[in-house]
Amino acid sequence: MPRVLSIIFIVLYVYIILSSITVVLLENRNPVKSLSWILVLILLPGLGLIFYIALGQNYRKKKFVDKKTIQHLTDRPVASFDISKLDTSLMDNNQLNLINMLYRNSGAVGYAFNKVEILSDGVSTFDSFFEAIENAKDHIHIEFFIFADDEISNRMRELLIRKAKSGVRVRMIYDYWGSLRLSMSAKFIKSLKDAGVYVHPFLPLRLRLGRSKINYRNHRKIVVVDGKVGFTGGINVADRYFKGNYLGVWRDTVVRIEGAAIHGLQMQFLLDWHFVEKKLITAEKYFPAPEKFGQNLIQIVSSGPDTDWEAIMQGIASAIMSATKYVYIHSPYFIPNELVLGCVQMAALSGVDVRLMIPKRSDSRFTDASTSSYMGQIMEAGVKVLRYKEGFLHSKAIVIDDFISIVGSCNMDERSFNQNFEVNAFIYENTAALQLRNLFIRDMEKCEMLTLDEWNNRKNWQKLKESCARLFSPLQ
Repeated sequence: MPRVLSIIFIVLYVYIILSSITVVLLENRNPVKSLSWILVLILLPGLGLIFYIALGQNYRKKKFVDKKTIQHLTDRPVASFDISKLDTSLMDNNQLNLINMLYRNSGAVGYAFNKVEILSDGVSTFDSFFEAIENAKDHIHIEFFIFADDEISNRMRELLIRKAKSGVRVRMIYDYWGSLRLSMSAKFIKSLKDAGVYVHPFLPLRLRLGRSKINYRNHRKIVVVDGKVGFTGGINVADRYFKGNYLGVWRDTVVRIEGAAIHGLQMQFLLDWHFVEKKLITAEKYFPAPEKFGQNLIQIVSSGPDTDWEAIMQGIASAIMSATKYVYIHSPYFIPNELVLGCVQMAALSGVDVRLMIPKRSDSRFTDASTSSYMGQIMEAGVKVLRYKEGFLHSKAIVIDDFISIVGSCNMDERSFNQNFEVNAFIYENTAALQLRNLFIRDMEKCEMLTLDEWNNRKNWQKLKESCARLFSPLQ
């Protein structure tokens, strides 16, 4: 009898594994990712299947937010700009193609006449956050991957509580897994709710494994105050951005926006709010008529496992290929897919000054090894690689040809391109681009240049470690 049960178990297990491999193949993903998951399923009996159920399923075609809901909100903003009426003398054809592509792949309308401020350190960023929140009269919408339950997050908590008690409607979204890692306590959350702050986690952990979507995290960072002032970028709510930790002070980039583009940030927050609370908010007061500022255009581009296209990734690739002079990239991780890697290489080979700034050491040894495995390929194409050594470079910012600026939450890796919910601002104007370029040049003084000889002469065990990490990077 035990032998019969063993045979039944083996047959059932083989059937489940073969079924899972069939599902992976039928999804028609990137062949490297598909092969990686097949290897995990075969080489890690039992455990590989658990990993796949928890982390490997493709939800891109299983919509988190239905199109009818999106339509209700996209009908509301009145500040969207008709791209066909854009003064084409301000841009070349490649830049216009980028704008049109982002509109078609994600519905990212263009918003004109905005005021843009680039914030590049924790002190100025949180001062700006607190000033905007302090001046709120009607509502505060706030969404972050991480609230760390430390000094700065408690200062924000106390301010949100005070504003809620004064009659301002405060809504807050935090990523369940991101904030759980840094132990945001139940007491922290309860104090907000008791004061009248509306708080919801994004995709909380489910005990039923088949329903778990732990691999899909809300990595967005959005603050909107009264529908008039907004922020997005790479920063989280944590002391490390001005006090530092074992990596030193974290360097990040945030963009503060006034004007029509706030409608784009507001719409994204309200879509996320509908997802966490199942309540659709479309009141006109959340989309007030915007003031007009400078001559510019901004697209608020979101992407995630619920979108048809990897919109931000496609936008970054297209922007890089539009460059004729330079591309300066800040990224804490560089684990690109083949498309982005090819665009970076082709831009450098065509004579464009491509510079990639990454941290000398990040918060993940695995991603450090994966990132390092790409350095030879891009340096051989002519890319200049700079390693930031005064703290941890956490900034996700790209500036191109003194005109295109890309700032947001999206890293240059597969997780951000395909699995996380992300948001980036694509900004078309000279002023913001020059600010970002100057910040990049300033940051170069805190970097060391990686040379091709240095990379080629590293130890064999290091090369092997990097190659192994790269092999499994599609699963991150």
